[in-house]
Amino acid sequence: MTTHNVRGRRRAAGPVSELRVPDADSADRPRDPRREARRRSSPFRQITDFAASSGVGQKAGIALAATGLVLTVAMPATSPVMATAEPGQSAASSSAAAQPEISAAAAAKIDFSRTTVATMADPDGKLKQLLSAQSAGTITRAASAGSLGAPLDQMITASPFGFRVSPITGGVGEFHRGQDYAAQCGTSVHAAASGTVTFVGWHPYGGGNRVVIDHGNGLETTYNHLSSSSVKVGQKVSRGDTVALSGTTGASTGCHLHFEVMVNGEVVDPTGWL
Repeated sequence: MTTHNVRGRRRAAGPVSELRVPDADSADRPRDPRREARRRSSPFRQITDFAASSGVGQKAGIALAATGLVLTVAMPATSPVMATAEPGQSAASSSAAAQPEISAAAAAKIDFSRTTVATMADPDGKLKQLLSAQSAGTITRAASAGSLGAPLDQMITASPFGFRVSPITGGVGEFHRGQDYAAQCGTSVHAAASGTVTFVGWHPYGGGNRVVIDHGNGLETTYNHLSSSSVKVGQKVSRGDTVALSGTTGASTGCHLHFEVMVNGEVVDPTGWL
């Protein structure tokens, strides 16, 4: 046998065997059963789950410091947050059951200002409230405004209340005791508020055919220069009732309605009540 000394790598005496290949990992590794629970129980995951499931009605930013990170969650602007119904219970009943009970103490006083209320069912509500609390003479202009109704369907001012040039004599400084409204003869004249008729007849000081209605507590309204009237003394009337027809009787230069408001027997500017 001859021995050979060879520098370098030693030659194989036989054929080279195949390289060993690691077995292919064809099957998935089994998941850690606790991994999913740990992931879902983290604060980070809880916030994202809440953002996905709760229908918050407006965008909101929720900052959460979790594991050194700051998370901002944009809530979808869809609908209000709804209560989650229990099994066998509808969402509507669950939401209703969650509402707190609201009650008032037995001694609580619940009231409202009737002076601001005027409805078709009680058109005199404001005036009644004013007159029941005080005399008409103590009511301020700000409080009385709007408490009387219009005596005509169309209110067209012809001559205002106060001093003026007399349309009959031409004299300067005549005091006009009411408000004149243009109206063709025969136009319906309405009661400005509920009350009792206290005068129907001829007014000897220029008012012609005249109707006076007492509304109580010192407040009266008068309707003058009428062509005719349809009420009698002592009759109860309601706001808006037709009490007469306009005309040009008495000291008048043409068809119109002379309307007066009297407080404790003294005339005042009607516009402060209309």
